[in-house]
Amino acid sequence: MSMREGAATQAKAPACVPVHVGVIMDGNGRWATARNLPRFEGHRRGVEALRRCVRAAREIGIRYLTIYSFSSENWSRPAQEISELMGLLKRFVRHDLAELHANNVRVRIIGERLSLAREISNLLEEAENLTKGNNGLTLVIAFNYGARQEIAAAAARIAAQVAAGELTPEDVTVERIGANLLTAGIPDPDLIVRTSGEQRLSNFLLWQAAYAEFVFLPIYWPEFDEAALLGAIEEFARRDRRFGGVTARAGSARS
Repeated sequence: MSMREGAATQAKAPACVPVHVGVIMDGNGRWATARNLPRFEGHRRGVEALRRCVRAAREIGIRYLTIYSFSSENWSRPAQEISELMGLLKRFVRHDLAELHANNVRVRIIGERLSLAREISNLLEEAENLTKGNNGLTLVIAFNYGARQEIAAAAARIAAQVAAGELTPEDVTVERIGANLLTAGIPDPDLIVRTSGEQRLSNFLLWQAAYAEFVFLPIYWPEFDEAALLGAIEEFARRDRRFGGVTARAGSARS
């Protein structure tokens, strides 16, 4: 990944940095269509935008960056497009993983893996195993991920424990549900950014985003850069986060 140590942040880092940022990378196809280019070119440029985003997140000091790379609903796309997307994933892991590791980035994958092709599943496992000892930015890749499916699976695991007598219904708490989600051990996102002008979550981190701030950008994902991320964080810093209370509560971002 193009994250050379000499690539310094061009703009001044924000005073208030969210601990965890989620990104819905939307608009690759529309970016390409608007330029009379094949949709694949939009996805290819989207990978370049991802590199810029990860580099900027590291330099700004974000601790967790979760990207929505491929949803469980994306399998309904044309077979040719899915094949091209899988090819981009393979190239991303093979070409960028070493540099992510060298920059102390830890990679975690969330999403259903049992139905994936063995080659893809092995690549994801390789990325996690190589970087599991790193303690810099944690890059969480939501791949073959759907939040409703994640919550249903967590509920099923807990229900099985109740049925087996290992838990009582009273043991089913918010904390226990959170501990059974794929993001267990990862703090909830403070900020979720979506590109392309669409204003919805599209089955992304539904449980975890209960108190996240949302910033919707009118640009397509291939246009995303450090300035766009900084602008979203500056907007986040202006929000009054009360978490259901009367006054703002500290601790959700580092200042």
